Amino acid sequence: MIVNMKGHFHATDGLCKHMKWPLSWGGKLKDGCVTCPLHQTTHCISDGSLVEWAPFPLFPPYGRLVGSMVSKKDLGIFETRVEDGFVQVLI
Repeated sequence: MIVNMKGHFHATDGLCKHMKWPLSWGGKLKDGCVTCPLHQTTHCISDGSLVEWAPFPLFPPYGRLVGSMVSKKDLGIFETRVEDGFVQVLI
């Protein structure tokens, strides 16, 4: 997933680390973080660090249960640069 935040491009894994849901299918960007639309797991865009793991705010006990099924992981990030108007990602 490639994100342009205030003129800075960031490239991350495209799937949430919790349940492998595509972040491009409804993921929310706010305050430098991406939140998965499925269970609300949140990661920092700039370094991939985990901010909140599977809270599932509609029913928190369910979030704790589902969150315990998979180990907590940071979101993978990739180096980016802009060359001749094109975003390049090192993978």
